[in-house]
Amino acid sequence: MKLSDTHKEILELVPSLNDSEERDAIITHMLENPDIRIPLLNKNEFSRIRKYIREHNENGEVSVPYPKPEKAKFKFIDLFAGIGGFRQALQNLGGNCVFSSEWDKHAAETYYANYGVYPFGDIRSINPNTIPDHDILCAGFPCQPFSIAGVSKKNSMGRATGFEDKIQGTLFFEIAKILQAKRPPLIFLENVKNISSHDNGRTISTIKQTFMDLHYEVLIDVVDGKEWVPQHRERVFFLGYDTLKFGELDSDEFFIPKKPSLGYVYPTLDTIIDSSNTERTLTDGTWNALKRHKEKHASKKNGFGYSILKYPITPNQVTWTISARYHKDGADCLVPQKDRNPRQLSLKEVARLQGFDDTKFKFPVGITYAYKQLGNSVVVPAIEESAKVLVGLLERLEVKDK
Repeated sequence: MKLSDTHKEILELVPSLNDSEERDAIITHMLENPDIRIPLLNKNEFSRIRKYIREHNENGEVSVPYPKPEKAKFKFIDLFAGIGGFRQALQNLGGNCVFSSEWDKHAAETYYANYGVYPFGDIRSINPNTIPDHDILCAGFPCQPFSIAGVSKKNSMGRATGFEDKIQGTLFFEIAKILQAKRPPLIFLENVKNISSHDNGRTISTIKQTFMDLHYEVLIDVVDGKEWVPQHRERVFFLGYDTLKFGELDSDEFFIPKKPSLGYVYPTLDTIIDSSNTERTLTDGTWNALKRHKEKHASKKNGFGYSILKYPITPNQVTWTISARYHKDGADCLVPQKDRNPRQLSLKEVARLQGFDDTKFKFPVGITYAYKQLGNSVVVPAIEESAKVLVGLLERLEVKDK
């Protein structure tokens, strides 16, 4: 990350940050919320930086597409943040993100380019008690240990999956530690559909029991992104509330929306795909290899192989799930073309299929990383729909506490 003049002056003020692996996260989080002490910063350093920001009236020097709201209605944290799909959805509803974490450096660069904050790295290195107070804990916790592709790959390598995966699977328990330490009123988690059946249901049972032990009531359900965008993308949503704060809520107050609210404008596929675009047209070699691969599996009566839309693109069509490996050959979803080989979806088209504004959202990384980051992201309007339920509960809690 390129240092701004403000960064450099803060580093002169607090030289110990020069040696900090989380230097950029500390500085950008402080510039975003100067009155909130964040992890890995002692009281004296916090006071010095806050004094500097106030004296210089600094709000950061980065012009970003998605700044925090001027008047925040609530606070949230963004764990395993990726490129900020959760952040964007909750900021749209008036939320202020007071802490973010993402261990992939390339995703962190994209996050910074769009929100002006560089997320902290490995959440396991953060003391849960030092995370700022917040109203909603958001986390798209790592799905590879639970996904079908992830499980197959790890099994073939003789590696553990789910909670037995010592690198990623245990990261759910980092969320549990934060819940125990900070007691946010509300939770919003997301994961792949396969988490519900992983390890014969023992994984999801462990998750449920963990929430119960912490006195959180949590709804768990599959939501398909195709209701908000023309992409079939099933994900498991976890919406939860602190029973010690809310008591017992009924289904009219607490639920997981399966469809958009009245008035939502659905972006049909023919408005997303540019039929005049020929970029990323498959070479003869790649297209022939995909056809051979599909024929091979068809003879074995299984469904592996490429998927291709119908020509021409019509409003009622829906794409298949765009994965993190989409950049390799586009086999997840190919766009047919007249008189030439099919093509991959462009980066802008994939962004639209995830609910991002391709005219605003920035990718400072290479195109391969950008495709991967979008494939790992969430459908923003679907996240926002469920977040509305949680924000409504917060408003009720505020009235109750007055």
